[in-house]
Amino acid sequence: MSRVGKLPIKIPSGVTITVDEQLITVNGSKGSLTQFTMPGITVAQEGDEVIVTRVNDEPKIRAKHGLMRALVQNMVTGVSEGFSKKLEINGVGFRVALAGNTIKMNLGFSHEVVYQLPQGVTAVVEQMTITVSGISKQQVGQVAAEIRALKKPEPYKGKGIKYADERIVRKSGKSGKDK
Repeated sequence: MSRVGKLPIKIPSGVTITVDEQLITVNGSKGSLTQFTMPGITVAQEGDEVIVTRVNDEPKIRAKHGLMRALVQNMVTGVSEGFSKKLEINGVGFRVALAGNTIKMNLGFSHEVVYQLPQGVTAVVEQMTITVSGISKQQVGQVAAEIRALKKPEPYKGKGIKYADERIVRKSGKSGKDK
């Protein structure tokens, strides 16, 4: 049995879950999320818990068991607490500003980089830090990855956009020796 899949999901107060044949809908104080049910996986609500089970032990269905449970858990967490990712911008002359639903950045290019935030994701800019937040873990992670991809951190001076908890492995310069 899947170690992740067999764990029950606790439903916090203020969160309602609707389980249909094809869809799972989770409503909470921050919004609503839906997810389709994978074939061979059954999701059932028992009291204040959600149980995810599988119909048999085929490898393809076993692989989806833990995934389905994690998706439902992330939906419950998202509508009750939400998710956020922090990005740090390092570099001389780099600037970032939030204008409505767009992030405008000067990243050392000859032009200003403009990133349009998708619906359901918000951003807060403080100094040289961007905090991306929303209710969908997948969408928050995707937006953070797209912003980071605009100027990845380079290994020599560490200039670029990096996650707040990311560690950049630094290289020594031309001499080939550690300084």
